[in-house]
Amino acid sequence: MQGARHVVCAVSGGVDSAVAALLLRRRGYQVTGVFMKNWDSLDEHGVCTADRDCEDAYRVCQILDIPFHQVSYVKEYWNDVFSDFLNEYEKGRTPNPDIVCNKHIKFSCFFNYAVDNLGADAVATGHYARTSLEDEEVFQQKHVRRPEGLFRNRFEIRNVVKLLQAADSFKDQTFFLSQVSQDALRRTLFPLGGLTKDFVKKIAAENRLHHVLQKKESMGICFVGKRNFENFILQYLQPRPGKFISIEDNKVLGTHKGWFLYTLGQRANIGGLREPWYVVEKDGTRGDVLVAPRTDHPALYRDLLRTGRVHWVAEEPPAALVRDKMMECHFRFRHQMALVRCVLQRGRVPGQWEDLAPGAIRLHTPEGQEQTRRGRG
Repeated sequence: MQGARHVVCAVSGGVDSAVAALLLRRRGYQVTGVFMKNWDSLDEHGVCTADRDCEDAYRVCQILDIPFHQVSYVKEYWNDVFSDFLNEYEKGRTPNPDIVCNKHIKFSCFFNYAVDNLGADAVATGHYARTSLEDEEVFQQKHVRRPEGLFRNRFEIRNVVKLLQAADSFKDQTFFLSQVSQDALRRTLFPLGGLTKDFVKKIAAENRLHHVLQKKESMGICFVGKRNFENFILQYLQPRPGKFISIEDNKVLGTHKGWFLYTLGQRANIGGLREPWYVVEKDGTRGDVLVAPRTDHPALYRDLLRTGRVHWVAEEPPAALVRDKMMECHFRFRHQMALVRCVLQRGRVPGQWEDLAPGAIRLHTPEGQEQTRRGRG
């Protein structure tokens, strides 16, 4: 009987998760709301935003007449997400904590809590995304047992769950879900996957959810919120003063508090200069940040990218890549960036002597295509 299906929905105190829970109720499921507290400090105005969001989430559950639970993953968030975030910045890279948070917190800690502690048949979130499974197929996944041992991946490749883009291309959040495991995807519902943001707001307005409808869109670091980024990071990392240097003539244009604070491609706010300058390279040894004028400066573009630690949503690389050592595909390195056509290549690149580390991948845009601008990713 469909009404007996138990779905545990993550509720954040925002409009998307509220409407997701509402739609699950409309489908006749037994719905439980769970609020996750993952950060334990005040914002820049001395307000604990997590407590305020928790109150809003609780009120949503009251309006929908569903049970409400609160869980704390402050320790897990610090160990698995924020520590990694700081370590990556210290190395001069720009991590995406939303991706890591989804992988380790929402679709691991919360997922396991919902299934093991609350007896969920499935979990749900307010993400704008879809999978290749219909609702009833998701509920049937509870009977699938993953085999242990050497052939575990090869067994499951025959029944892969695909992560699909949302109907609302502007709100699509599959970028942030790109490292979620097959185990979690099999048991997850995305009620908003086929809707637009405007329609979600309309549903909220028609169902007494005005208190979440009026809230601003959540921005900034996952669960930490929007803050003055430089001041926030320098609470945890030691300042390393250095210089902004023009890539054109090596002229010193200004100073900064740490080369790790900047991302390749971003605008560098250099005091006293009217025209915008953009980050081209970072010298961690000297502490210098090399910058170029104009967004169309050649130094800001690349047609080759190398990466490691590849995560395949399907758990195994595509057959074409295994067979041919290369394949054509599309990629993006930040949310809402237009997809760029590229060639994915595994192993040695013609004309170069170096071999890549196991699992490493090269992406390069085909000849004649506009090169990809470097930027925050």
